[in-house]
Amino acid sequence: MAPKKGGASASDGGIISRVSSSVSQSPVVYRGKKAASDTAFVAKKLLKSTGKAAWIVGTTFLVLIVPLIIEMDREQQFNDLELQQASLLGGSPK
Repeated sequence: MAPKKGGASASDGGIISRVSSSVSQSPVVYRGKKAASDTAFVAKKLLKSTGKAAWIVGTTFLVLIVPLIIEMDREQQFNDLELQQASLLGGSPK
């Protein structure tokens, strides 16, 4: 086989291949991959549980808090109306 441009020989592919495989099989790379995998697993579990918690909080807010806010607004409007009628009729406000 003819030498590659720049004087590199065909055996360089073998050296690069061997260096690449030895680096990818090193304990440091293995621990890095394991740590990344564990981190991804924990992040996925955290997002899933956070989503469940957000769903619970959101539905509780809609079922319990929103009707309370609406009722308090109605009560305030009713009190304002009574105050307005009392002032129009000349009565003393409460």
